[in-house]
Amino acid sequence: MNICVFLSAADLDERYTAPARDFAARLAKAGHTLVWGGSDTGLMKVVADGVEEAGGRLVGVSVDFLAAKARPVADEMVVTRDLAERKALLLAKSDAIVVMVGGTGTLDEATEILELKKHGKHTKPVVLLNTAGFYDGLKTQFRRMEEEGFLPVPLSDLVFFADDGAEALAFLEQALAS
Repeated sequence: MNICVFLSAADLDERYTAPARDFAARLAKAGHTLVWGGSDTGLMKVVADGVEEAGGRLVGVSVDFLAAKARPVADEMVVTRDLAERKALLLAKSDAIVVMVGGTGTLDEATEILELKKHGKHTKPVVLLNTAGFYDGLKTQFRRMEEEGFLPVPLSDLVFFADDGAEALAFLEQALAS
């Protein structure tokens, strides 16, 4: 399957890079393709390196103002005009989505993907990989949204929270098999 991963392009601490490398290796060894923002910096580079080292396939979707930071060698690299086109293409090229740790760009991507799913614009499984409890606060907020009637569909139909890469990949493989 083609797994889109939204994540940071920042250089991060080992508590984030080690689980990212583990997930990347698992993804590639299971025969899946990484679809990602195309950057060759920070955590994006860590995951792309991990997939490549394990023999996996890389499909990057960069954006024109970040093209200078794009990975020089990938199986496929597309450069879009703007972030909206980039997000649409990342979704179109993927069978499933994993949201790893990141900043405002990653949060923007995650919320747009969930909003589209909420409105039935896609049915792809979405996982928030909650490395080191990074998304605990967001998980609490989503539960409150559900409890107070802000979500027209059950939270469990929108997103799965995984504590590690093994759990994330197992969920995606099971979701797509059914």
